[in-house]
Amino acid sequence: MSRIGKQPITIPAGVEVRVAADSVTIKGSKGELTSPLFPGITVEQEGNVLTVSCSDLGTKKTKSFFGLVRALLASSVTGVTKGFEKKLELRGVGYRAQAQGKKLNLSLGFSHPVEYALPEGVDAAVDKSIITLSGIDKQKVGQVAAEIRAFRPPEPYKGKGVRYVGEHVAMKEGKKA
Repeated sequence: MSRIGKQPITIPAGVEVRVAADSVTIKGSKGELTSPLFPGITVEQEGNVLTVSCSDLGTKKTKSFFGLVRALLASSVTGVTKGFEKKLELRGVGYRAQAQGKKLNLSLGFSHPVEYALPEGVDAAVDKSIITLSGIDKQKVGQVAAEIRAFRPPEPYKGKGVRYVGEHVAMKEGKKA
């Protein structure tokens, strides 16, 4: 039995939850998210508390989805109330970023600028060398941050590249003459 799956989810005021047979829709002040339900997993709402239960504990697949569904629902509730944010830092001479509508223009030391089209539901703001990505879907925000970081990951000799704010990059010693 999953320790995470057994924990109840408290629904804050102003959040509306609709439980269907195959999905759960959560609507809040920032938007609306839908999470899928897997076979053998049921969600019940009692007042302002959501509980996830697993009807078939015999199969390993159902047991593994039990904690996953609870975590997805909890992050959906957090997303529609507070939202999620990831910050990326550009380190390197001439490394710049500009947010233009739903596009992010990056100068990362290549011979050409990199244009990244932001998906629906993710917004970007640039302040000097810090890119702030925000949205209500935790998975989308994290995926966009990972894709932007993948254009130029931090290299271990000078530390140049795109990194998460607060990320530690192990530095290597260069060649000795």
